[in-house]
Amino acid sequence: MSVEQIRQHLASQYHLTESQIAEMLPRFLETLCSHMDDVEEALKNNDYKRLGEAGHKIKGAFLNLGLEENAKKAFVLEKIGKEVDTESDCGQLAAELRAAVDSLLA
Repeated sequence: MSVEQIRQHLASQYHLTESQIAEMLPRFLETLCSHMDDVEEALKNNDYKRLGEAGHKIKGAFLNLGLEENAKKAFVLEKIGKEVDTESDCGQLAAELRAAVDSLLA
């Protein structure tokens, strides 16, 4: 999904004006990036509690922007963190989410 599609989603779902979207979208993207940093930090430190929390936060951020496929991936990370599933490979999911976030910031 492109930034333009996110703009359309925000306008249709939340009835925001173009000026409201222009004001809010940079903050939404900044928050998304911050949540992604939290996911990566949790993985780096094998902190499953934090991974569950960060996965939950980034899932909500993706949903608010209409990025449902990414929200599904974030939900998997949330679940892995909350269940302390040390057997699952979170790295690939995190890499896919980072690529999605980075593409929105480009």
